Amino acid sequence: MQKLPSSLYTPESVRRIDHKAIQDHGISGYTLMRRAGKAVLDVLSRNYPQTKRILVLCGAGNNAGDGYVIARLAQQRGLDVKVVSLTDPEKLQGDARQAYLQWHETAVLSVNDVALINDADVVVDALLGTGLTREVEGSWLNWIDAVNYSAKAVISVDVPSGLDALTGSIKGAAISADITVTFIALKVGLFTASGKACCGEVIFDSLDVPESVYESELPAAELLISPEYFHLPKRRHDSHKGLYGHVLVIGGNDGMPGAVILAARAALRSGAAMVTVVTRVEHIAAVAAACPEAMVYGSVNGDLPELCVERISVVAIGPGLGRDAWAHRLLTQAIALDRPMVLDADALNLIAENNLHITPAHIITPHPGEAARLLYCHKASDIQLDRLAAIKQLYDLMKGVVVLKGSGTLIYDGDKLRVCSLGNPAMAVAGMGDVLTGVIAGFVAQGLNLNEAATLGVCVHARAGDLAAAGDTYGMVASELIDMIRRVINA
Repeated sequence: MQKLPSSLYTPESVRRIDHKAIQDHGISGYTLMRRAGKAVLDVLSRNYPQTKRILVLCGAGNNAGDGYVIARLAQQRGLDVKVVSLTDPEKLQGDARQAYLQWHETAVLSVNDVALINDADVVVDALLGTGLTREVEGSWLNWIDAVNYSAKAVISVDVPSGLDALTGSIKGAAISADITVTFIALKVGLFTASGKACCGEVIFDSLDVPESVYESELPAAELLISPEYFHLPKRRHDSHKGLYGHVLVIGGNDGMPGAVILAARAALRSGAAMVTVVTRVEHIAAVAAACPEAMVYGSVNGDLPELCVERISVVAIGPGLGRDAWAHRLLTQAIALDRPMVLDADALNLIAENNLHITPAHIITPHPGEAARLLYCHKASDIQLDRLAAIKQLYDLMKGVVVLKGSGTLIYDGDKLRVCSLGNPAMAVAGMGDVLTGVIAGFVAQGLNLNEAATLGVCVHARAGDLAAAGDTYGMVASELIDMIRRVINA
């Protein structure tokens, strides 16, 4: 699998980079289009070498131009090529029109005949590019649905049609590609929200534009493709437990002892030397049995037991916390400890419901539903429409490091935005967030700053999930991931 660049750009930035390559370096737009077409066809030949028949779906603009170049080159290589245009190709302009005119097979087939998909070995999606701004409808919607229903191999050109290349949201409907070949620079929307689900494998081709064209555009985000971003120092042989921190985990309300157990075990596996759990009195035995390495205390009415605050490195609160008076009292007392905090789950819901102000340095780890409550949105889907805007609003609200969980988890510290490309759908189960809370808290306890701990924690958690899933998409449970954390860190 190709190693991707780490810089992610907005579609508007990519257009400016493209323009700069043309204007400042004398590379014609049609030269870039020919290179793009060849790049897609090379990917098709390499990944589907038995292909004999392809169907190229062309829309409008340069994305359609890429499609016509692909069709011409494929025919030159001896493939049986059919082209469908969803717009009048005679109205194409500029480089796209030149590409259409050089497609010497003048027949462009009926826009209504979706049955053409059945005869193709591979479908090339060149319908809608990065300029999409409105919902997909009409014949565009019909073709996208038909392609997805067909289960044919699909290669998307630059971006799957219907996917917003900035936000990763779907504009009504989007192609579910097996491979997306994207050009010039990586677009941030390909890696978060619905981006990963729509793109399949992302293959990048710079089209040989000079490195200097990127200098005037700042990336919108950094793509995290490995846990190897902030290395934990190798431990000295004369190490002792006083060097590696103490995590206080608070939560586990009635019926939810498993949440604090997962967080405590994850904190220990991430390298924290000591963990103390505060939970319901009724859960002491369960926590002690499941995690004998942790110290565990019970709270009857929401009061924290007497602890040596100076020995607490970080407070992780939220897993299984609940929203009753017991939970609220524990949260307010935890804030008063004035130690770094990792806030998750019901801690975030209590903050939203009670307009609590978090004074200690902190990391918040909301999923889209919790983010919506913090921002007083109606529902999680509002967050998913523009995760980049949402995480910046969360930072403005909370003034702490924000981890917005989900496919393509985002991390933002007020300065740099990062997108994690690791993880898999088997991780969409209860308890995964509790494990992440413990991992991040464990790294804070060991001395990483909050941004480093959040970034490394997200990557280690996701990579451990990939190892535990081993390619499966069903049936994994959160506790399976915990034993992989040690392997990922020590690798």
